[in-house]
Amino acid sequence: MGAMSVLFSPYRLGSLQLANRIVIAPMCQYSADNGEAGDWHLVHLGQLALSGAGLLIVEATAVTPEGRISPGDLGLWSDATQAALGRVLTTVRRHSPMPVAIQLSHAGRKASSHAPWDGGQLIAPENGGWAPLAPSALAHAAGEPPPEALDAAGLERIKQAFAHAAVRAQQVGIDAIELHAAHGYLLHQFLSPIANQRTDTYGGALENRMRFPLEVFDAVHAALPAGYPVGVRLSATDWVEGGWDLAQSLAFSQALHARRCAFIHVSSGGVSPLQKIALGPNYQVPFAETLRRETGLPTMAVGLITEAEQAEAIVASGQADLVALARGILYDPHWPWHAAAKLGATVQAPKQYWRSQPRELSGLFGDIRIGQR
Repeated sequence: MGAMSVLFSPYRLGSLQLANRIVIAPMCQYSADNGEAGDWHLVHLGQLALSGAGLLIVEATAVTPEGRISPGDLGLWSDATQAALGRVLTTVRRHSPMPVAIQLSHAGRKASSHAPWDGGQLIAPENGGWAPLAPSALAHAAGEPPPEALDAAGLERIKQAFAHAAVRAQQVGIDAIELHAAHGYLLHQFLSPIANQRTDTYGGALENRMRFPLEVFDAVHAALPAGYPVGVRLSATDWVEGGWDLAQSLAFSQALHARRCAFIHVSSGGVSPLQKIALGPNYQVPFAETLRRETGLPTMAVGLITEAEQAEAIVASGQADLVALARGILYDPHWPWHAAAKLGATVQAPKQYWRSQPRELSGLFGDIRIGQR
């Protein structure tokens, strides 16, 4: 009966074989120590790696110290941050075969902020923060000091930092890279005319605004082995008049497709507090559907996807190839188990948990045999 569910059918993402179409989206934890992963990441990622999803994407990971959203952000810019992440992944992989990707990011003008539970406001340098960098000296929110506009040397340094972080990720066994060009962070800031008002070759026309994100993609792609999956998370629209929109996202996605991008992960918003988002179940799925249809790129959909039948319909109807869960899987870390039970599918579970399979759901974890003394 499992073959009847498209959500639980296998999927190939470049060189990466996924057991099903469920992706755990990257979710910031704001719990690193100077960029280094620790015990929280081991517990958090370990729990998610036992969920039965097809792919786990590690949270937004800064490629430079000033690229962190908050002082607690995960980083991958040094031997110490690489070793810390490596220790966590070694333990997780000992107990789970789930492929693991990582989202590499630079926060741009949204850097140097408090964690959400501490208010999320900008932290001034005199209070332990730092000076954010951005395409243009335009503050994210009213009342904030403007960031420093990046010069040519700064752009080159950040581009190389993305490439170096990608190599570090590959060295610790990460299976795929996702570049963060969404949610108002640096690469998105270059794309959006709201944040990018440069007058050089990196600003103005769409082709110029796409230039730096595409250069970063090219640098990362070139630094990794042939066939290694590199994808991009993008905001399909700013939800602000005169900002980044779906038509521009299509042009960007087509440029990525020409560069052998492995996937796009379609979100929206984040570049301006003036955004007006029409929230509702599947509210971002039409963006994914359009970009998938027009480009042929493997596509991940997100946006208030909470129910098994809802996720099944998205992939079965061809709106997206994969469904990514964030808050929903934090709330229910066994969401894939419960979805498989509803859809009559099978899902992978650790053998230590096999005895938890309800009697009426025999076969949920596949053809298993449990002895008892």
